[in-house]
Amino acid sequence: MGKSTLAIMSAVFGSIAVLASADGHISDKQIAAAIKARQSQMQLHAFNLGLLGAMAKQETPYDAAAASGAADNLAALASLSQAGYWLPGSDSDSVEGTRALPAIWASDSKIGEKGKDFVDAALAMQSAAGTDLGALQAAMGPVGKSCGGCHESYRKPKG
Repeated sequence: MGKSTLAIMSAVFGSIAVLASADGHISDKQIAAAIKARQSQMQLHAFNLGLLGAMAKQETPYDAAAASGAADNLAALASLSQAGYWLPGSDSDSVEGTRALPAIWASDSKIGEKGKDFVDAALAMQSAAGTDLGALQAAMGPVGKSCGGCHESYRKPKG
């Protein structure tokens, strides 16, 4: 694994920071802010993946500069530390307004592995997206698989 991947992994999936008061309590306001932050990041993922996906499906013309920009955004998002986004008590069983399943916080959770898959796929997309349409299309599968790998196991279905 390259140094850049290791650096990104440590930033993204380092220890979960607990932004608690002196008595160790996490306030409802802190939980709401954490949920809003992670949902906002997911919206940015979706926006950039939407641009890349539309090009890959040839619903919009391939544009190397736009593809590179969207892929750079994904890689940048993947490099952000999410430690403060995943506070204990911010799961779907504890609070409304989130689909994050409690399994994320379980001792046997594979969330770090799933996150690494996304980081790797985002970095591969960053390398491929501006090359040509075929390279972009080839990189879409692993990105989609990495997103689904996490969402299928750790996100409550809509309903």
